[in-house]
Amino acid sequence: MTNKILKKIVNLFGYKLIEKKHVKNDRILSKETILNINTLLKSIFEKKSIKTIIQIGANDGLSFDELNYFIKRYQSKSILVEPIFEIFMRLKQNYKSYHNVFFENSAISVDYDDDSHLFKVSEEFISRYGNHIPAISSFDKNHLIKHGVSSSHIIKEKVKTLSIKDLIKKYQIQNLDLFFVDAEGYDGKIVYDLLNKSNLRPIIIFEYIHIDNNFFEKLINCFRDKNFLYFNIGECIIAFPKEEKIEIFF
Repeated sequence: MTNKILKKIVNLFGYKLIEKKHVKNDRILSKETILNINTLLKSIFEKKSIKTIIQIGANDGLSFDELNYFIKRYQSKSILVEPIFEIFMRLKQNYKSYHNVFFENSAISVDYDDDSHLFKVSEEFISRYGNHIPAISSFDKNHLIKHGVSSSHIIKEKVKTLSIKDLIKKYQIQNLDLFFVDAEGYDGKIVYDLLNKSNLRPIIIFEYIHIDNNFFEKLINCFRDKNFLYFNIGECIIAFPKEEKIEIFF
């Protein structure tokens, strides 16, 4: 009874509670299903010429990172963006012998190109949480709280920010083949900015489950307006220009 009342109250404010079992089952399925992000990336890299990649939210280059193997194997020019300094330094270390990789210690913002702040778990408390917690730093403090982090364990870190337009200009990107985003709830805004402030037409992969419903609908409409096709695998959306063909081999 208590849970039903809570759900009704939450729904009144425009939110929805998601069953933990559903989330856990979806993640188990994503790992075991024959069609997953790794299968998709394998098909893309084997059948297409992926020369240039931007990865937003690259983390340390190893943890929860589907692209690491492909960047190293295929030697694509790769711009890896990670805002948290200590994680950024581990990222550089993990790719230290690869000359095809470029590193950007910034957060991608759609509003600012000056200093801003991200919320993250304090090093003092981080051992109390799972190994995914270092990867969930966000512009939104509530994003960490939704992942079970105590508000008192969260600190603000000053970071440099860049717009996606300035990132493209900085690295002189004329053609982009793959745009991979894991920005902890900010993914949709970054993708929307790319679609509307550049003429690039890459394959786009991004996490969608934390995006606000209204903005997500706006983003999907933008994909249609820009002649992109899209589908989801687990917690990610894969979008690609209509003129491209994606073949997936199992």
